[in-house]
Amino acid sequence: MNKSESTKEITKAIISVMDAVKGIEKSITVGSGANSYKGVPDQEVKKIIGEQMVKNGLAIVPTGINKVTKIDRWEETNQYGTKQKQSVFTEATTSYILLHTSGEWIEISGYGHGTDTQDKGAGKATTYALKYTLLYLFMVPTGKIDDSDNSHSDSQPIPKNKTTKNEIDELEIQQWLDKINGCNDINELLKVFTEGKSIINSTPELFAAKEAKKKSFSHA
Repeated sequence: MNKSESTKEITKAIISVMDAVKGIEKSITVGSGANSYKGVPDQEVKKIIGEQMVKNGLAIVPTGINKVTKIDRWEETNQYGTKQKQSVFTEATTSYILLHTSGEWIEISGYGHGTDTQDKGAGKATTYALKYTLLYLFMVPTGKIDDSDNSHSDSQPIPKNKTTKNEIDELEIQQWLDKINGCNDINELLKVFTEGKSIINSTPELFAAKEAKKKSFSHA
């Protein structure tokens, strides 16, 4: 890890931010009814952590990005003819410099990925990379405590061939949400559902998003 010769003051500032930001609530609701869930918006992460960074003389500057893009293209045929479709998946490894008013600095890195039907995958990937870099750098918990945090693992039931939300990385859930929300017609939605049937059916927010998208097409 690259850093300034001394990190005494910047370390104090990081600890002060950690002490000030005890947690960030999941303040947005995705889906509806029994299948809805709470999420942490990117703007809240930047606002809450950013305010404490300013108070403690910290700033973060992006210095580099390495991305890998995979484009899948296929054709779909329906009663209206054949259309060319594509899905753009982008992985981004990012680097930042965390600066302090004392002149001290630390180089840190992040990772994110995103999926889009056009050119927004890179933006989604870098947005998530910065969001989770900030959350992990300052050890900020989000939402309520999971069962695994306040009970012994021996007391937990063994899962029976079903993927639960706690077993799925939040970024993976977002990737599937992007795929679902990026569908332009019912045939695209069917293709996405066929690819991710297991995870979509077993993850409430993905199932709710799929049903909402399906409903929107039925009323179109």
